[in-house]
Amino acid sequence: MKPIRNILDKIKPQVQKGAKFHAFHSLFDAAETFFFVPDAVTTKGSHIRDGVDMKRTMFTVVIAMVPALLFGIWNIGQMHFKSQGIDFELMDAFLYGFIKILPLILVSYGVGLGIEIAFAQSRGHEVNEGFFVSGMLIPLIIPVTTPLWMLAVAVAFAVVFGKEVFGGTGMNIVNPALLVRAILFFAYPSAMSGDKVWIAEKADAFSGATPLAELTAGHSAGLSPIEMMIGAYPGSIGETSTIAIAIGAIILLFTGVASWKIMTSFFVGGLSMALILNFFAGSFPDNTYLALPAWEHLLIGGFAFGGVFMITDPVTAAQTEKGKWIYGFFGGLIAILVRVLNPAYPEGVMLAILFMNIFSPTIDYYVIDANIKKRMKRAKLLLNNN
Repeated sequence: MKPIRNILDKIKPQVQKGAKFHAFHSLFDAAETFFFVPDAVTTKGSHIRDGVDMKRTMFTVVIAMVPALLFGIWNIGQMHFKSQGIDFELMDAFLYGFIKILPLILVSYGVGLGIEIAFAQSRGHEVNEGFFVSGMLIPLIIPVTTPLWMLAVAVAFAVVFGKEVFGGTGMNIVNPALLVRAILFFAYPSAMSGDKVWIAEKADAFSGATPLAELTAGHSAGLSPIEMMIGAYPGSIGETSTIAIAIGAIILLFTGVASWKIMTSFFVGGLSMALILNFFAGSFPDNTYLALPAWEHLLIGGFAFGGVFMITDPVTAAQTEKGKWIYGFFGGLIAILVRVLNPAYPEGVMLAILFMNIFSPTIDYYVIDANIKKRMKRAKLLLNNN
């Protein structure tokens, strides 16, 4: 790391206030803190001093996403070669998938970070680290065929109007990555149908329909539980492999980055709603979703990915301990409710989490208000007894 430190030390005087390239100070700061822990520390006030800063926390989330990313890359390649009946090796599939997903990652980071750096420079602030995670989440929750210009437009809109207008990282009221997905879905429905994904030059046996789309059409998902967990089927890039997502969940929970209360309650809420809906399967035989075993809902579609990486976003989630249980539970409940009862949209995770993002401040408000009233009541009882 010493050569990198020497290079940064040579550039640093040129981007300081009053220097020739001060306009690039925020960009330089982002690069420096990416490689090295900032040397600025809190010297007074009641603050917790810790060696882990926001950038390291965000980097942990990115590491947790790597298994889902690697599997998604392979899955893209293997579907391509299988659809053409071509024999392939592991690296053949991986290389093909990597070539397909790399442009999405570059556009996501390029547009998002470019806008964040511009806003930081105009405000005289340091570049926030929040998009470090969002920039990787976005390619994982979209189909690999998403046109790059559509992705660029959606990312720009989400960063500016979903984040920067509220003050940047830590101030946004909805998850930026999910907002990108929502913009793509509602602004370009023909390209983001939500029920079919790309398989290059697919043969007749490869319809490109996701398991959720098959269920919506009244068919069986056509997958065994093991196949659902492995995830070698059509879907958004990072959302198909439950095993890869579970590895990410273990990393997030072990490091304490994600809230186990939100994650657990999300899956409990989804399972509860699925069990309730199973009771009505006999009354509505045309709705295949109703008869789907409740636990299978947790393995297909974007439910697992949303429960691990999306609803646990600390900025947009509930902050109170009791509120976290409520927030996660209703997020999972609404996701399954939309999935099963809305025939126009076979996946409800995105809408459910965005809906709960908006209501998380309200949840915290009433939890805190209830605590205040409880303490006031206790105080009055103690006063009366004395």
